[in-house]
Amino acid sequence: MSGERVSRPEPAELDDADRRIVNRLQEGLPLCERPYAFVAAELALSEGELLYRLERLLEAGVLSRFGPMYHAERLGGGLTLAALAVPEADYERVIAAVNAFPEVAHNYRREHRLNMWFVLATETPQRIGEVIAAIEAATGLAVFNMPKQEEFHVRLHLPV
Repeated sequence: MSGERVSRPEPAELDDADRRIVNRLQEGLPLCERPYAFVAAELALSEGELLYRLERLLEAGVLSRFGPMYHAERLGGGLTLAALAVPEADYERVIAAVNAFPEVAHNYRREHRLNMWFVLATETPQRIGEVIAAIEAATGLAVFNMPKQEEFHVRLHLPV
C-alpha cells in the first residue's frame, strides 16, 4: 500500500473492465513488442482504452504502483527494509522528505510505534548506509535499518 506516499482521493468505483484489468495485470505483462496491445486484446479492449484505464486507476489511488519488479541484489545493488517513528504532527513533512529520495521504492504507513516503513533499493550495497544517513539528516529522525536475513517468495494475487 504505497499510496501513503501522497494523499489519497476517494476510492473509485471499479467497473467490470477495471476489475478484469487489475486481475489480469497481477499475472504480469508478456515479453513482446506491444505488451499492452496483447493484454488489451485478451480483455477485449483497445490498447488506448487499457492505457487510459490504467492511468485513471493510478490517479484514483486504486493502484499505488505499476511497473516492473527487479531483484536489486542480483543486479549488484542493495535492498533493505527501513522504518521511522514519526510524530503524527510531522507525518506529511516526513513523507515528502523520504519520498524525495529516488532510492525509496515503497512507503507504507503502519499502526505501530514505527509508523513509517519503506524499502530502499540502491545501486550498490554500500549506498544503503549513505541513503539512510541522508534520510536521517533530512528528517531529523533515526532510521531503523532491517536488512533481509532470509528471502521468501510469496506470490500475492489479490482478486478484485
